[in-house]
Amino acid sequence: MAMETLSELMEDELKDLYSAETQLLKALPKMAKKASSSHLKETFTGHLKETEGHVKRLQQIAKILDIDLGGKKCHAMEGLVEEGGEALEEDGPAAVIDSALIGAARRVEHYEMAAYCVTRGMAVQLGNDQVAKLLEQTGNEEKAADDKLKAIAQDEVYPQAAEAGDSEEANEPVQLAKPH
Repeated sequence: MAMETLSELMEDELKDLYSAETQLLKALPKMAKKASSSHLKETFTGHLKETEGHVKRLQQIAKILDIDLGGKKCHAMEGLVEEGGEALEEDGPAAVIDSALIGAARRVEHYEMAAYCVTRGMAVQLGNDQVAKLLEQTGNEEKAADDKLKAIAQDEVYPQAAEAGDSEEANEPVQLAKPH
């Protein structure tokens, strides 16, 4: 596909987002199944429902713009899902595995937040306020999911993972250099 106009680029970005979201529909149930923390399981399960809504919202955008969202694979999401899949194969203390799952999920959320923000900016520039509003809504949901994951990590999973170490050295707090 030639991308000679901002409209063509936005269409390509929408196809990329659609592919990314459909890939997540397959990955999130596996992550929920592997998670040990009940809060993390609930977050993955809840975000699966949101992701189904994101797909429907993208389909709504496709109708508005009269475009087909098929035919493109989001290689970035494919890589993120593949990398996150490594955590599904690991054995270790439950909180450490949950920490790995959170890391993978947050990388996905940050990719999505950036992609929705960029695509929304294009819609705004093109004067398509309806599309921009739908993209913003999804972007806000992605940010909320990231915030939930961050809170679960900091309040529950990381403290438990830190206690899971079997040596005194593993349990010592890490001293970070102070920023200048």
